[in-house]
Amino acid sequence: MIGLLYAQAAPAAGPQAGPMGALGGFMPLILIFFIFYFLLIRPQQKRDKEHKKLLNALKKDDKVITSGGIYGTVVNVKPEAVELKIDDNTKIQILKSAIATVINPANQAVLGAEKKA
Repeated sequence: MIGLLYAQAAPAAGPQAGPMGALGGFMPLILIFFIFYFLLIRPQQKRDKEHKKLLNALKKDDKVITSGGIYGTVVNVKPEAVELKIDDNTKIQILKSAIATVINPANQAVLGAEKKA
């Protein structure tokens, strides 16, 4: 009977720490962070770097498309802005960051093929 009382009074053994201890609980969060980094953050940084390189390489007579969908030809390049000719007597000035893409002859062939299809 006394043995039974001692058995009930003995403290229960707590959960045993695994080989990784507290770090094991954070492993899923760390894994999710790395997945987000390599699937979302890193590709976006790569696209931003390529876009910046494209904007720095702008020169006169380049054909461009703005982020608003306006087609134009570069007339003048300034440090922060670009002057575009969008029609015979129409020129506009936009920020460099508003240029979505530069149309080169290879891209024009692709765009022409898409319009015909």
